[in-house]
Amino acid sequence: MSQIPQKLVDYFIISGLNISSGLEPDQLSGDNLHCSPLERSYKPHILAHYPDNVLGNPFDAEAVCMLCHPRGLNFRTQRDNREPKFHSFLITKEDGARAHGAALTIYEEVENREICVAMQTLQAMHMAELSNAQSRTLYPHLSPAHSHGSPNHKPPEKISAGKMYDQKKDVLYGTKCISIISRLPLVATFEQFLQSLYDVVLEQEPPELSLISYVYNIIHEVPLLPPGRSMRLTIPKQSIVCQRPGITELPLLDYSLKDMFLLLSLDNILAIFRSVLLEHQVLLFSRDFQRLMLVSEGISALVFPFRWQHVYVPILPASLLHFLDAPVPFIMGLQGTNSKSLFEACSKANMCLVDIDSGTVESPDDLPAFPYMSELKQDLLQELRRQSSFNDQSIHQRDSGFVRDSYFGSDSAIGSTEGSTSSLRWSISDKLEMLQQNEALSRVMALSQKSGVISSLDDIRESLSDAAILAHRSGVSVARTLLDEHVKDLMFNSCIREIFLHYFLQVFGSYEEFIIGTAQDMESWINNRETMQNFDKTAFLSDHAEEHLHFLSPFTETQMFACFIDNKILSQWEDPDANLAVFEGRLKLFQDDQTDQRLRKFFRTAAAKEAESVIEKRATIVDITATSPKTLDDGGSCCHRPGFFPVMSSAVLNREPAGNRARSAQWRIKYGLATRGSEQKQKFEQREKYIQEIRSKTSHQPNLSDMNLKAMVNTNLKFMETLLKECKAKTKRMLVQKMGQEAVDLGHGEVTVIGVEENTLIASLCDLLERIWSHGLQQKQGKSALWSHLVSYNNDHALKNQENQSLDQSHISTDLTSSVALDGSCPCPSGTQTWPIRRQHRRKPSRGPELPALDVLPVSVLFDMRNVQQMTEIKTDVGYARAFVRLSLEKKLLSRHLKELLSNQELLRSLYKRYAFLRCEDEREQFLYHLLSLNAVDYNCFTNTFTTTVIVYRILVFPRLKLSGGATTANCWLSLAGQLGETDKLPLPKHTLDITVQNKNLGILTTMRIGHDNGGISPKWMVEHVLVRNEVTGQTYRFPCGRWLGKGADDGALERLLVAEPVPPSVDANELMEKCRTPPRCRSPSVPRRSNEPRLPVSEIQEKLSDVVNHLVKHFCKPEKERGSVTGLLCGEYGLVYCMEHVFQYGFKSSRLFRNRVFIWDFLEKVLFYLETLLSDTEHYQIAQEISTTMKSYCYVVSCINQASESLGKDGRFQIFICIGIRDRLLQRWIKLISKTPITASMYEEQSFLRDPSLVQFLIQILDSLKEFQISLEASLIKGVNL
Repeated sequence: MSQIPQKLVDYFIISGLNISSGLEPDQLSGDNLHCSPLERSYKPHILAHYPDNVLGNPFDAEAVCMLCHPRGLNFRTQRDNREPKFHSFLITKEDGARAHGAALTIYEEVENREICVAMQTLQAMHMAELSNAQSRTLYPHLSPAHSHGSPNHKPPEKISAGKMYDQKKDVLYGTKCISIISRLPLVATFEQFLQSLYDVVLEQEPPELSLISYVYNIIHEVPLLPPGRSMRLTIPKQSIVCQRPGITELPLLDYSLKDMFLLLSLDNILAIFRSVLLEHQVLLFSRDFQRLMLVSEGISALVFPFRWQHVYVPILPASLLHFLDAPVPFIMGLQGTNSKSLFEACSKANMCLVDIDSGTVESPDDLPAFPYMSELKQDLLQELRRQSSFNDQSIHQRDSGFVRDSYFGSDSAIGSTEGSTSSLRWSISDKLEMLQQNEALSRVMALSQKSGVISSLDDIRESLSDAAILAHRSGVSVARTLLDEHVKDLMFNSCIREIFLHYFLQVFGSYEEFIIGTAQDMESWINNRETMQNFDKTAFLSDHAEEHLHFLSPFTETQMFACFIDNKILSQWEDPDANLAVFEGRLKLFQDDQTDQRLRKFFRTAAAKEAESVIEKRATIVDITATSPKTLDDGGSCCHRPGFFPVMSSAVLNREPAGNRARSAQWRIKYGLATRGSEQKQKFEQREKYIQEIRSKTSHQPNLSDMNLKAMVNTNLKFMETLLKECKAKTKRMLVQKMGQEAVDLGHGEVTVIGVEENTLIASLCDLLERIWSHGLQQKQGKSALWSHLVSYNNDHALKNQENQSLDQSHISTDLTSSVALDGSCPCPSGTQTWPIRRQHRRKPSRGPELPALDVLPVSVLFDMRNVQQMTEIKTDVGYARAFVRLSLEKKLLSRHLKELLSNQELLRSLYKRYAFLRCEDEREQFLYHLLSLNAVDYNCFTNTFTTTVIVYRILVFPRLKLSGGATTANCWLSLAGQLGETDKLPLPKHTLDITVQNKNLGILTTMRIGHDNGGISPKWMVEHVLVRNEVTGQTYRFPCGRWLGKGADDGALERLLVAEPVPPSVDANELMEKCRTPPRCRSPSVPRRSNEPRLPVSEIQEKLSDVVNHLVKHFCKPEKERGSVTGLLCGEYGLVYCMEHVFQYGFKSSRLFRNRVFIWDFLEKVLFYLETLLSDTEHYQIAQEISTTMKSYCYVVSCINQASESLGKDGRFQIFICIGIRDRLLQRWIKLISKTPITASMYEEQSFLRDPSLVQFLIQILDSLKEFQISLEASLIKGVNL
């Protein structure tokens, strides 16, 4: 098999005007017939390329021509600026492979008479259009200063004279491009080479060595530069040195980061840096192609060791503007004034917009800060100040930009050292062109021309050029100065990149500890890659500070991070990826040099210091001298015509030198570029196949070679296929992550833990929805495409309702008045939706209370949308859209809501183009089906995220209807508590069982206190249940009670603590109402306990106690941020208090020996009295220190509970006693102490828990298992008890 040639340059290309094709309009550039012929774009052609084909890099004529002429073929006259312009470009293939190009655009005189006649004809047709009133109506911007029919109207020939062409007076010039394609982005080297070739073309005398010799030399005789080496090349009239970093150094970056920092402020660069890391869409704009490449490649280099994995088109040709609709992350660049309006239209979207020329950056909403952002910024500022060309003003702010532009212009051209002056003229022309864009200078120029001081900008250009040439001839070595500057730029690049790398090492230094490796070989890993989890993101995130999680959580979901982890796993079977190898080497040095594990500030490692010195060393001590060009033996030459770049002989340039293959093999062996063995080659090909599969799923680079309608349709289908696959993967992962936890949180009905990973996945789903809703928009209307659609849907719905309401207004008014007067409710007329008027359910002592009813919340997009709109803490459209998605997901209505939103086909057609994802029925149905699968799990993503929003809670109290338990003369109150806070006492108006309150979000509700003041004639009140519904999320909680409130009833409690039981969403309102009307077992002491009442056996009590302790252990073994509330485990149904109540009741003699019921708290008070007696009688009793301490703690806690509040009942005090005992790790010691008192012997049977030694030992051992945990109690549990 033939080896891929190891040459520096693959192709040399000449492109421009093809005389035989004539003036062909550039169809791919869009409609530009309203412009003058000189301002239009024409189709360029590849005139020649050498050689014909290169193995491993086939020539793509369409792509090369499009990138050499991104704005098509242009023409100018002798009045226009015709200075050459250099720009680099990048060809990214569909498999992710890249080829680097460098192009110099020049202007050549058009000598062909037919072309000139054609241009003159087009000019005449254009002038005829200008004189046509109808045309001026269609294109009013053609003559904005000359309205037809006005007194100041001028004849057409006077309009836009600077853009007119007269064949008799003007000389026509057309663009021609000479370019290079290489495997290495040696931008400065190729720029000097192309410029030196054009210098030769401009000279009047023919050169000693023909141009074909230099071209032949660079495409055939100059070898590929090995890593870590420098090489001297011979170009016309000078030699230049290029260098390439070694395999242990940072990858090659031949663009000047110094120029980028002069163009953009530090804050703006960091904003782009964060947007790229989080894989947002990034759109650049500039009038200069090279600036687009500079910023794109500069930012891409700063994210090392990660690589951008998505669409990457730094220079977006006019034919690919439809790619701006791509629903995938991208980095794209727009150039020219014609693209300015498109760039401004994109400013409404939620993407990172970078106007390089003005130095402004508009970052996406809610862009989180990079970890250690302040330290990173300070280190960069310190490094920038260290450079002599920077000051605080150029770093922090951008003024008129004169200093910045002049600096950028001075680097744009590198001239020769021996008499060449064209580069100086180009540099000055670049500066003047940039200055001409300044509005203030334009006004000064207009005044100067009007007063006759100067006639045109050419006067200034010629004056400055003459001065520069004079300085050049006086002995100033321009090329040497610029060469030195280039080396300084490389060293500056290294310094800046080392700072960014330092913070990546700081953040990801321990990443290897969290990699999950399960595959035994590479083949099995590749085959099962889609179903395997390779990285423990939850553990990784929990290892970082909380303030860093806002950035790290979404970053660990990016494709660049996934590929980085994949490369690390693949490195165990083969040579590591180049970026990974450098990062691993630097990580080892970083850890060796780092004395403080929490050091934040940047410090230069030995490798970083060596990198700077090696760059300078390679520039001064050249390793390789390439073969110099020479006269070709067969007389290969081309005719020299000043100002005309020739098309050279293909026969000569396609022929390889004799013995070239043998020299290439020796070269590869000498510099470590030997070919791979068969086994290595097989592994390499296998890995490359996998990498290409991954890239094909995520990248979808535009195919520049095929831009017909069919290709565009196929590209759009690939985009939609990618969205569907991504949606399926995200929903599947969300389900696996959620169901991977226990299906029931510790036996209490739902998963109440919200982890970082869950929030990250939901945020990622929101981003996916935004990209889907952004695809194929007719016109971008806001930062959030989803929210814009919702607003349009709401407006359309309101308009239709208004039309319907106007037709039936009189009927509705009459019916409304009569209906409200009769029954207090507001009927809903057909076709409309109105808010119901709630009736208040009053307790009527004479007839008994009427139980409240719970109406069903509306299930509609508009209802949830309006709830979101009332959230005052949200300020952006993106925030509203995310809140809507989270609310719909929590209510299990996301798929249903989006289906309802998309059901309005008329609105959908007005908002989206035909090819949009949302207008493709099959893909849309599959998408909604994937979202429907999320209904299988429960989310609290809205409740736990928007912690400060105001929530409406509806509270319904269900008293007991029999035995006069539903009526009370007391003043009742209640208070709610949740994971995020609690309310004050909320008064319950008399005769009212249904109230609505507004309060800051309480989170997931946990407890409720309900009570009264025992006032009035008949204060006793029997409460069966209390229902509380969150009117925003629809989540309903049931608080079972079944106890009396009032002195002399039950245990004498005036208030009780109720524990929340979430009602499953599957339970409808009618079923819930029926359940609430059926009271639980009545525990009122007015009904004596019967002797035959079933009592739990010892084994069942032990089993229940073991279960609840096991649940508590599992609860505290979870990460702290994922635990949720412990209240349900302590005080809820079958909680610890419930089990301990059965422990104390087992074998209790109160029901048999005493007439009136004795509560457990009565027993504990007797023990208190006995222990206090022992402690006070020190003369007769000597107590060991440990036992004395236990006795004192028991007496202190029981006394404090008794003194806390008279409103607490005896069972409520026992509950507090158990909670405090388990919190302070005293309960098991108290039980051991209680079991030995004579009070216990008198009040308990011998087989009870407190008298049987084996059962006492069981209690102590099982409660001891909770000693290692720090149990925190909610304030509502021990409210009023101060210990």
